[in-house]
Amino acid sequence: MSDLSTIGGNLKYVRDKIAAAAELRSEELQKLCPAPKLVAVSKTKPKEAVVEAYQNGQRFFGENYVQELVEKANSSEIKENCPEIQWHFIGHLQRSKVPKLVSIIDSLHVVETVSSEKLAVCLNDTLKKKNVQSPLNVFIQVNTSGEESKSGASPDNLLELVKFILEKCPNLKLKGLMTIGAIDSSPELANDDFKLLYNLREEVCKELDLEQNALELSMGMSGDFEKAVIMGSTNLRIGSTIFGARQYKV
Repeated sequence: MSDLSTIGGNLKYVRDKIAAAAELRSEELQKLCPAPKLVAVSKTKPKEAVVEAYQNGQRFFGENYVQELVEKANSSEIKENCPEIQWHFIGHLQRSKVPKLVSIIDSLHVVETVSSEKLAVCLNDTLKKKNVQSPLNVFIQVNTSGEESKSGASPDNLLELVKFILEKCPNLKLKGLMTIGAIDSSPELANDDFKLLYNLREEVCKELDLEQNALELSMGMSGDFEKAVIMGSTNLRIGSTIFGARQYKV
């Protein structure tokens, strides 16, 4: 279990690091990019850890698994103690799990992992059946590293998927792009995956005549979030640095 006494301190440490990294952005990025949003990734962590982080000012939380997210979102303990919590779904999403995920629409802030037209249609149609009042925020996940083990739309197909969501999915609101990227082995150098996602956003916004900051960028995790901030990330998905090492069931 997480050491609850350290979560507040870890959050302060991460926030200070984010603020310092933001100061190192280029002048152009400082004007273009808003202050990065911290998404605390609480997968495998107990409800008490979520409440502790919330009590230390954290509002955005990320989960990788639909079942775990739904259980936490429906938890009476979290509902009572975290009334303003906003969940990010950041894991691979199977179409068969979409109805379960949409069942927590009131606290579901964004699905970051839309990677195909089929998944977009499934989300859109499920929301339509539910008669939602407002469209669901989504990011398109892009496989910037080209690794077969990672999900995501290919960079070559990104524009087509963006247009499809904008034109065919009225119950979805496209808010940004997301990538996981390869493990960064060169701390001193710019991350190629982050650079590619940034450039893809620029191309998409230019093609659709949008302001470049109309789309957010979700990139950066515990091991590389400072570099991600410097390179223009607006959403950081940070888990172990806040909550400690994850403990998986054997």
